[in-house]
Amino acid sequence: MKKVILSLLGAAIIFTTAVPSTFASEAGLESEVNQVLGTPYLWGGTTSAGFDCSGFILYLLKKFNVDNLPRTSQSQAKVGTPVTKENLRSGDLVFFNTLGTGISHAGIYLGDNQFAHSSSSKGVRISKLSDTYYKDRYVTARRVVDEKNYLKMVD
Repeated sequence: MKKVILSLLGAAIIFTTAVPSTFASEAGLESEVNQVLGTPYLWGGTTSAGFDCSGFILYLLKKFNVDNLPRTSQSQAKVGTPVTKENLRSGDLVFFNTLGTGISHAGIYLGDNQFAHSSSSKGVRISKLSDTYYKDRYVTARRVVDEKNYLKMVD
């Protein structure tokens, strides 16, 4: 009986160490977002000490060699290529009218209807485009990442 138990334990150890964890091997954009989840909102912030929404985008995209973006969400919404909601892919920027005055908030699309952003009330978080609040305030999306850098994001 002891031999059977030891054999099973040995096999379990071999199989659990030989197969990498999906979470541990996570790379790219989602990994970068996960490292700063919960970082507080800071108006004008562009570092892991605190971000505003457009500063968060600048911080993330610099990690993938995209460093030519304007500073504000209104200006960011004017660069790159327009993308329909149906054609969004990881790394695309999504823009919202949260103040009733035009584009006032931005995030970065992660896939599966989710985007990361720095919320003024909750800091860096992941939300769904289908959440009523964001669905009702969605304005547009832009693709600012070239193919080479896109592939780094989704590795």
